[in-house]
Amino acid sequence: MQPFVTDYANDYALELLDVTCTFRSRDDAGQAYTAVGQTTLRIRAGEFVSVVGPTGCGKSTLLNIGAGLLPPTSGSVKVFGQTLAGINTRAGYMFQTEALMPWRSAIANVMVGLQYHGVPDAEARAQAQAWLERVGLADFGDRYPHQLSGGMRKRTALAQVLALDPDIILMDEPFSALDIQTRQLMENEVLDLWAAKKKAVLFITHDLDEAIAMSDRVVVLSAGPATRPMGEFDIDLPRPRNVAEVRTQPRFIELHTQIWDVLRDEVLKGYAQQLKKA
Repeated sequence: MQPFVTDYANDYALELLDVTCTFRSRDDAGQAYTAVGQTTLRIRAGEFVSVVGPTGCGKSTLLNIGAGLLPPTSGSVKVFGQTLAGINTRAGYMFQTEALMPWRSAIANVMVGLQYHGVPDAEARAQAQAWLERVGLADFGDRYPHQLSGGMRKRTALAQVLALDPDIILMDEPFSALDIQTRQLMENEVLDLWAAKKKAVLFITHDLDEAIAMSDRVVVLSAGPATRPMGEFDIDLPRPRNVAEVRTQPRFIELHTQIWDVLRDEVLKGYAQQLKKA
């Protein structure tokens, strides 16, 4: 296991500093559950960081804290050195389930964020069309979500996020529902788009292969409650990468073994906890 990063001289896009998040039951005022406990996580500007951990350990909670959708019970969040208060306006969020409006066409869905930010309709449409072209949907702008395949909807959702040109991209298992071929195509597309502008990315996934193939760094979280980082690993595979081809490289297999040695026990703990709840 590689040591935690201790060189903080570089600029960080997003910092979760000693954050704890505790939820209290509405049914029983005395019952509380601490999802995240005293966790520090930093993402450099231009860095692609994936977070892996057992089911239900609090990965999405961390993402919501970074987005400003959920204030931590204690600790703080900084965005490019400034303390976050409210919504993180420098971040774009790609959810596990795409947030497309079924009554709007693909191009109208991509336009909506631009329009909200005051971009004139004609300019918003031109920018949205350009992004649909970049994700391979140039001829599908007039289609509605129900007329698109799962992969096409994910591409539209990706264009919707990237059209706003966020400095930070938050992604919550965005490809988990796709078949393996479409998933790999989407992973490569994200890497190509990321390489073009090098935004800071915080990527949540259950798939360790996906995390290694895409990332500069992989952070392993413990089983809950009070999840915390158990270790982090620099991914020194050369770029650019093809997510299917990189899996056959000896260094990939070595990294997978090292990370799984840390992750395996936490997954087993998480599985045992799920059985108790059932």
